Amino acid sequence: MTSLASAGEYDLVIEKKAINLTGRDRAATTINGSVPGPVLRFREGEDVTIRVTNRLDEPTSIHWHGIILPANMDGVPGISFGGIAPGATFTYRFPVKQSGTYWYHSHSELQEQAGMYAPIIIEPTQHEPYRYDREHVVMLSDWTDEDPHTVFAKLKKQNGYYNFQKRTALDFFRDVAEKGWGATISDRLEWGRMRMDPTDIADVTGYTYTFLVNGKPPKANWTALFKKGERVRLRFINGSAMTYFDVRIPGLEMTVVQADGQDVQPVAVDEFRIAVAETYDVIVEPKEDRAYTIFAETMDRSGYARGTLAPRQGMSADIPPLRPRPLLTMADMGMSHSTMSGSPAESMPAMDHGAMMDGQGGGMQGMAYAAAAADKANDMTAMMHGPNEHGPSTDMIAMMPTNRLNEPGNGLEDTGRRVLVYTDLRNVRPGYDLRPPSREIELHLTGNMKRFIWSVDGKKSSEAEPIRLRYGERVRFTLVNDTMMNHPLHLHGVFSELDNGAGAYKPRKHVINVKPAERLSFEVTTDALGEWAFHCHLLYHMEAGMFRKFVVAKDIAASS
Repeated sequence: MTSLASAGEYDLVIEKKAINLTGRDRAATTINGSVPGPVLRFREGEDVTIRVTNRLDEPTSIHWHGIILPANMDGVPGISFGGIAPGATFTYRFPVKQSGTYWYHSHSELQEQAGMYAPIIIEPTQHEPYRYDREHVVMLSDWTDEDPHTVFAKLKKQNGYYNFQKRTALDFFRDVAEKGWGATISDRLEWGRMRMDPTDIADVTGYTYTFLVNGKPPKANWTALFKKGERVRLRFINGSAMTYFDVRIPGLEMTVVQADGQDVQPVAVDEFRIAVAETYDVIVEPKEDRAYTIFAETMDRSGYARGTLAPRQGMSADIPPLRPRPLLTMADMGMSHSTMSGSPAESMPAMDHGAMMDGQGGGMQGMAYAAAAADKANDMTAMMHGPNEHGPSTDMIAMMPTNRLNEPGNGLEDTGRRVLVYTDLRNVRPGYDLRPPSREIELHLTGNMKRFIWSVDGKKSSEAEPIRLRYGERVRFTLVNDTMMNHPLHLHGVFSELDNGAGAYKPRKHVINVKPAERLSFEVTTDALGEWAFHCHLLYHMEAGMFRKFVVAKDIAASS
């Protein structure tokens, strides 16, 4: 990756260019001719001017992810501004009020998947609370030779189109040998009743994706240099459209010193999961004159990105084998299995995947969400879902979301490694606003996997009213994931202080990952006037409707 000088003024050009990552030339959407685009290096306290010229035949935009700036500079078409028309130049101007590791990317349709993303490094005005001798940016991403619009169309037609890891007859007989005939049949019936598959962990997998480190596929062996005994800072950025990575460097302990650009109290780990759009800065101290593999394995174990940390170019180390694919369990999904009687539920059909995650307002948005809606309406029929081919049944699968912040995530349990969890994160300084929240807003993450519709509170973005907030108020948001998938949620314009048990030292994040069947909370001080985006950072989920607009204003009555 190239790096532009920290002069306070920058020029970026967006255009199509052929690149070859898989043995075939494919058109990419590039920033200054490269994927990723150039590293932008700012300095805390400076004013930056960035001129962006669009040489595409369609509108474009750039969003400065995690950067605190005026709303009209945030770069979200239809909310922040009108976008950058073909042939036009738009000038972004904003003061730099922070330091740390961030990134920038297109917020127009699916251009981010086509290569339009790059790092931002902001140097602090004061000394950081940790020491290092050199640093490297490690930007992880996913690339497909397919047109992103084709990928999205295939997901809409068949949600499991890219899942080639579904269980087979061989898996069935292996389970029978391990668990017995009855337990295996019962397990298959439960998953079949929900029309779900326990291998549905990622929508788009390594069977179509190539995974990159700083734009290089695994065989290219991107290399970061060090001298033995140096303390090396690695700035990890997950610039993927859809991929979570489990990151480790065999033979090296990593000390996490920053999360989402914010300094945290150091945490020593062997591995961490980085959600889409998150950043983690770690410090490693190689004591041997040898190469180490930077190994970023996908959450569903369908592939990996790989780089090398070495004292000299041309070196490499062993690449670990992919671990067995994880399987979702009923416990992972917060499910309880019960039989109800003496209530309208006696005629309720077995809950299928579409019912559990219906993205349409009239359907079921997960049992917890539907129960709340029914209570408000004082009408249990609000929980009813129309008959399906399974017919009526008193057998019901209920999702019970719980706090899972201290869990490493599916596939990382019992590894024998120290795996980073959200409860490990503590800010180095107490929060700047210690007022208790004046109110709470609960939002449910919902969807319909069968139709690949994703939503908030059962409504796609096109159907929902903005969430209105009063300038200067302190608000507690509670997110409830009523779906079977992880969702990385990003609220623009402010930092979200995750309620992870750290008290006044809550970590400040710009992306919060919400696990399947998880309920968590974060607090926000609404000190950013204007209109802002709130969305799942899985690109195709956002495109499919998991997106809301927030409005922060002085002269409107705040309401949820």
